[in-house]
Amino acid sequence: MAEYRAPTRDMLFMLNEVLDADRIRSLPGYDDYDPDTVSAVLDEASRFAGEVLSPLNRSGDTEGVKWSADGVTPAAGFGAAYQQYVEGGWNGLTGSADHGGMGMPRVLGAAATEMWNAANMSFALCPLLTASAVEALENHGSDALKQTYLDKLVTGEWTGCMDLTEPQAGSDLAQVRSRAEPDGDAYRLFGQKIYITWGEHDMADNIIHFVLARLPDAPAGVKGISLFLVPKFILDADGNPGERNDMRCASIEHKLGIHACPTCTMSFGEDGQGALGYLVGEENKGLAHMFTMMNAARHAMGLQGLGVADRAYQHALEYARERQQGGRAIVEHADVKRMLLTMRSQTDVLRALCLDSAAAMDVAERSGNDDERAAAQARADVLIPVVKAWGTELGVDIANTGIQIHGGMGFVEETGAAQYLRDARIAPIYEGTNGIQAIDLVGRKLIRDEGRGMRALIADIRATADGRAEGANEHPALSKALDLLEQATDTLLEAGRDAAMANAFNYLMLCGTVFGGWYAARIADVAKAALDDNTDETDFYEARQACARFYVRQILPKAQGYAAMVAGGPEAVDSVDAARHL
Repeated sequence: MAEYRAPTRDMLFMLNEVLDADRIRSLPGYDDYDPDTVSAVLDEASRFAGEVLSPLNRSGDTEGVKWSADGVTPAAGFGAAYQQYVEGGWNGLTGSADHGGMGMPRVLGAAATEMWNAANMSFALCPLLTASAVEALENHGSDALKQTYLDKLVTGEWTGCMDLTEPQAGSDLAQVRSRAEPDGDAYRLFGQKIYITWGEHDMADNIIHFVLARLPDAPAGVKGISLFLVPKFILDADGNPGERNDMRCASIEHKLGIHACPTCTMSFGEDGQGALGYLVGEENKGLAHMFTMMNAARHAMGLQGLGVADRAYQHALEYARERQQGGRAIVEHADVKRMLLTMRSQTDVLRALCLDSAAAMDVAERSGNDDERAAAQARADVLIPVVKAWGTELGVDIANTGIQIHGGMGFVEETGAAQYLRDARIAPIYEGTNGIQAIDLVGRKLIRDEGRGMRALIADIRATADGRAEGANEHPALSKALDLLEQATDTLLEAGRDAAMANAFNYLMLCGTVFGGWYAARIADVAKAALDDNTDETDFYEARQACARFYVRQILPKAQGYAAMVAGGPEAVDSVDAARHL
């Protein structure tokens, strides 16, 4: 099984040439975001991903994790790798320097996150959840909680996780029953949570759970949910982990993929005293606070889809170069070329989307201009559900195509191709299924916003399509696809909420496909300029240009189908009593 080689040149191309690196560098606190630093960080991250994480991917998949009444034991090598990860400062790459982090922009952190997920998705899920915990604590925690827990979470010395759903609740968090009883300045929690990623392990000295629960006399439904910080080990007077809290991992799931990642059922209060916890933010505002954590995780899910897609592409390409059939390597066969270009072209534009949305979050957080911050936040709000849903759908599709390139050998576990599909398959489900992301995009980011954020994005895409953006050429295919998106946007805004919800997923996929065409056009423009300027990297820029051209000719036409479904979908869905005919 080939080891992972991070595409650092492709990442630098996106960060320094396709996206506006100067804009990020001009933000307060990001003076060190210069090309040399970016290159050095990516090179070192590439080494760690390729030499430390990647070799554990296959062994972790076959060995899995082990549960006992005493806890969960990770696969061999994971604990040592995690300690190297922490000692290398990787967990704090984008964390505040005030809390032991490096203070780098999110957009650089996104590139590193792609590497971790490509090299070893099971491992990457642990720091991914810790980063989300940091978001929740930074934005909603009291000064006392921040002072006590934030430094260790930023550095990764302690890990974090989200404890949301319960057996009876699923995605309907209004059904959460876990309760929190006041105990002086703290609370005692009782209940059970399921599907808790990295909820139990021995790789760090403490695990900090962020748990949704109800206070006594809380209102019913989502308006009665609060958020609590619950440590695995209660801290002693010196702030060090002390006695074990009244919480246990009751079991772990046996899953299709991510076998080296423990997915836990967590029980709180089984010993009768309740798990000691602390309120995060305001009472009964827990779901809103949790969404801060979940939005960061949702963006990371798109990066997860991207990482697995690139790993599957690399694996398939190497196999196609080595596998001889018909007197030549199958990489020379026309249909194999089509599949490889399908994988690569979509990976290119997905990387651009993931990094661009991270850059929007940087501007929204750091800009000194209120209007610019608001516009960047609106842009991120529109892009994140597309990053999560379209990105994870592509991750599954591209991993599946990788199996096809292997032929029958792809269906055999020993080649390793099947693991990428098994691992990738969870990503469209968790952190809000992709159907939920579509509802969020259409209901919250389109209808509630009256289309303002989407129309601003469409205007920027139109500038590229018509050649009005700086350095842009005209892109008629993109212009036609954008017309379809604009018409679909008008249709959903006029259709009413119920009708719009019926085809929200098709609209989201239309958005992803057209946004991909936008990035393909930008990639093509930058590549053309470099070639016109007699670059020394002719092969690289010609390859980027060819992949962009392939996307526009072979992938972007899918926009017509999605647009047609949006135009006819609501009536088709609502006019039939579907349940009666199933």
